[in-house]
Amino acid sequence: MSIRVYRNAAIHTGDRRNPVAEAMAVDGDRLLAVGGEAEVREAAGRGADLIDLEGAAVLPGLYDAHIHTAQYAQSRGAVDLRGARSLDEALAMVAAHAVRLRPGAWLFGGRWNSNTWDPPAQPDRYALDSVCPDLPVALPSVDGHTVWANSAALRLAGIDASTPDPVGGEIVRDASGGPTGILRETASDRLRDLMVSPDLRDLLRTGQEALLGLGLTSVHDIDGEDCRAAYLALRDAGELKLRVHKAIPMAHLEAAVAEGRRTGQGDDWIRTGPVKIFSDGALGSHTCHMSRPFAGEHGNVGIAVTPYEDLVEMFTRAAGAGIAVATHAIGDRANHLVIDAYEAAGRTPGLRHRIEHAQHLRPADLARMATLGIVASMQPVHCTSDIDLVDSLLAGHDLASYAWRGMLDAGVTLAFGSDAPVEDPNPFAALYAAVTRARPDGTPAGGWQPGQRLSMAEAISAHTLGAAAAAGEQDHKGTLAPGKLADFIAVDTDPYRESPEAVLRTAVLTTVVGGEIRWQQS
Repeated sequence: MSIRVYRNAAIHTGDRRNPVAEAMAVDGDRLLAVGGEAEVREAAGRGADLIDLEGAAVLPGLYDAHIHTAQYAQSRGAVDLRGARSLDEALAMVAAHAVRLRPGAWLFGGRWNSNTWDPPAQPDRYALDSVCPDLPVALPSVDGHTVWANSAALRLAGIDASTPDPVGGEIVRDASGGPTGILRETASDRLRDLMVSPDLRDLLRTGQEALLGLGLTSVHDIDGEDCRAAYLALRDAGELKLRVHKAIPMAHLEAAVAEGRRTGQGDDWIRTGPVKIFSDGALGSHTCHMSRPFAGEHGNVGIAVTPYEDLVEMFTRAAGAGIAVATHAIGDRANHLVIDAYEAAGRTPGLRHRIEHAQHLRPADLARMATLGIVASMQPVHCTSDIDLVDSLLAGHDLASYAWRGMLDAGVTLAFGSDAPVEDPNPFAALYAAVTRARPDGTPAGGWQPGQRLSMAEAISAHTLGAAAAAGEQDHKGTLAPGKLADFIAVDTDPYRESPEAVLRTAVLTTVVGGEIRWQQS
């Protein structure tokens, strides 16, 4: 294959030594030269193929540091309850979706948010049974930490009045002690084990096209071992177009250690990532672990999904086997305990431990994260989705909430992602949220807690180089420089020159991974 020169573009490299360029030469899957067009064409030689980008803005390929790609791929053909504004609307959507399914099929989907329902209502299995009595239904909430199941699903999972609450979870019960169909945190694990799509490889093949079309060239996937197997099959068949840093589920840690898996192991398409561990729940489910009770909920400080002693033991076990750790922590108490546990386990050269979400911290814990080298893997749209929840549930708490500016100023590596399908995987929505701290409609004016806003350059860096650094891949991803992988996108809006509102509406024109055009606007 001949050398290719991509030209006629406003190229923002993310490289501080050479921030803006006119052209790039690609040899194989790597960048050969980046700079002025004349010097790049000279480096490429006379036989180079010229590819005209027609004046587009070019960025390093965007890297989602926290995404559930299997769940996202499944959700594209499942019932989506995010638009439901009442229990009745949600049930009508479920009923309409159920008639399209074959007998015995699971009804997938969810993303319901009872915090926004009017009139207020508590979902239960009886409501689902009224519209779907035969098919098993298990619907995760919008934050993914609560599952709403019908009676058929509970029977298949073996959950009844005699089933005890698991460690780190709650089976919500009615007055007689029977399950209501609401399962919080680890109580839903039995159902999740049953909710496996037989066609996951096909779903991921299609799903990657959607992600490439959004400008994503790499992902940190947080889903299970079935997802890993499907990606390996796609790679071996030459069908994988998206680079995957694949996390290990907590339940599979011992098996992964026995197999000899180590973080960073693999090739440029699929590498082993960190083990994913849960410390607490989520704000929307009122289960994130807080130092003080939620407003109006006496005694409820959330759920410690994994006890502190177990965190230290697992951190030590994983690091000793060469596996980094990514720990879900949302509440300030959870984040404090996770930082304590990382400190107790000690630092391991070559491994980058992370906190996933890191939403609400004690202000003093930002500096501790920096000192210990803990990466903050955060999702900007969570902030703008949660504004009302934070103001109502955490009123009066002394917190650094979604503290992106505070993180950077303290010296914490910041890695941005989406947590799709909890949020939309569109990275330009994340960039908009990071620089405005406002909803897409511009509210609140001036942004929520605007002192934590980032510049556009800082936000893009967190969604490119920061995400690569979280994976230990900063030497060959995240910026456009000679020797690095030729992963980049051409877009119709220059985020360095246009308004955040224009960036929110950005359309991707071309996505290049490994020097090859993998997606192009039709």
